[in-house]
Amino acid sequence: MSTKATVRQAGDVAIVDLAGRITLGEGSGLVRGTIKDLVNAGQKNILLNLKDVSYIDSAGLGEMVGSYASVTSKGGSIKLLHPQAKVHDLLQVTKLYTVFVAFDDEMEALRSFKGAAAGKLFL
Repeated sequence: MSTKATVRQAGDVAIVDLAGRITLGEGSGLVRGTIKDLVNAGQKNILLNLKDVSYIDSAGLGEMVGSYASVTSKGGSIKLLHPQAKVHDLLQVTKLYTVFVAFDDEMEALRSFKGAAAGKLFL
């Protein structure tokens, strides 16, 4: 199965619906390119929907970490939605669950961006 990325907007949050395998080559390159395009367009809040991602290898995980660094260095935030069991386990084993905030509910994930933005305004 080839990897696909579809971007949709929900207010000021870009939701990237990913499908397939995020592995060395096409999958990880697609993630990198999609996030880079969003950041270059000024997008600060990104939600990666992993509902249809069946597998992530170390290269794919590296791209996600690199994307996190790129987005946060620009003052943005990147979060995960619907990580499947294998992906969740990978985040646990690598301890990246301490870096990525993951949600199982899209509305809750979207609200979390609003809370972060509101918190920053009043600091």
